[in-house]
Amino acid sequence: MRVLITGGAGFLGSHLSDAFIARGDEVFVLDTGSIAKVRHLLDNPRFHYVHDSVFNLELIDSLVSKVDLIYHLAAVVGVEHYVADPYETLNVNVNGTQNVLKAAYKHNKRVVFSSTSEVYGRNPKVPWREDDDRVLGATSIDRWCYSTSKAVGEHFCFAYHKLGLPVTIVRYFNVYGPRLDKVDVGRLFTIFMGQLLRGADLTVVGDGLQTRCFTYVTDAIEATVQAGVNPAADGQAINIGVDVETTVLEFAKLMLELFGPTKTKSKIKFVTQEEVYGNSYEDIPRRVPDNTKMRTLLRVTPKVNLRDGVKISMDWFRKEMTS
Repeated sequence: MRVLITGGAGFLGSHLSDAFIARGDEVFVLDTGSIAKVRHLLDNPRFHYVHDSVFNLELIDSLVSKVDLIYHLAAVVGVEHYVADPYETLNVNVNGTQNVLKAAYKHNKRVVFSSTSEVYGRNPKVPWREDDDRVLGATSIDRWCYSTSKAVGEHFCFAYHKLGLPVTIVRYFNVYGPRLDKVDVGRLFTIFMGQLLRGADLTVVGDGLQTRCFTYVTDAIEATVQAGVNPAADGQAINIGVDVETTVLEFAKLMLELFGPTKTKSKIKFVTQEEVYGNSYEDIPRRVPDNTKMRTLLRVTPKVNLRDGVKISMDWFRKEMTS
C-alpha cells in the first residue's frame, strides 16, 4: 500500500511513517519542516520525503493520485503558535485541509484527518464522547482559534463524506513520547523537560489541579494506523487517548522524581496563566476522553502506563541533548 502523510516529518508523522514502513508499505511525506525526525528513514527505498506545503495544489494533486491512503497531519499546533499567530493557524488548518480534501475527493482516496481534544473546548461534562457538545469562549480570544480551525476541518471532512469520500477523524489527547517538540516549547512534557535540563523551576500554571490524560505515542500510532486500514472507521470521529486523569501538579512531581532530585536544582513553581500566555489564553480544567470507540471499533487498548512512558521519553531527550 502507498501512504501519503502530510506533516509527516513532525512528531506524530515521523512515528506514523515508522509504523507503515514496518508494515512493508511505501510512504510519501509532505512537510515544510526539518528532516531531523525522519532522517533515519531517508535511505529506505520505500520512504520518500517531499519538502513542500499543502498549498502547492499541483503537487498535492500529483501525490494524492499515486497513493492509496492519506493521513492529513499538517497543521499549526502548540499554544505558543496559535496565540501568537492566529491568522496562520486558521489559514493552514482550514485552507490547507480543504486543499487535501479536494484532491482526495477528485481521486477518491481515503483520508484520515488529524484533529484534537481541543475541539470540545471547555465542556464541563467529562469524559467527552465524540458526539458531545463543543463549548467555547469568545471569538475575540485567540486561544479558541485552534479549536475552531480543527472543528472547521472536521466539518469539511463530514461534508465530503456525505459526497462519498471515505474519511475518518481522529482526536488526540495529549500524546507524548520521543521526538516530541523541542524542549522548552510545545507540550507540557517538553516544557517541563527543558526546565529540568536547565535546572530551572517547573512552572505549573494556576494551582496545578487541572487534569490531562497523557497518551504514549506508540499507543496513539497503533490507533491511528487502524483508523486508516479498518473499514469500520469510515465516517467516524474517534477519540485517541487513555482515560486516566493526571493533574498537572502530579505530572510535574512525577517528572521531578524520575529525573532525579539530586540531578537538578529544579523545584515546582506556581505561576499565573497571564504570566505564561498573556490574556489570550484560557486553560481547561479537565480533559478526559471516552475512548470506547478506540477500544471497540479500532480494537486498540493503551498499553504504556504514564510512569513507563515518561521514563522512556526522558531517557530519549537526555540522550539527544548529550549526543
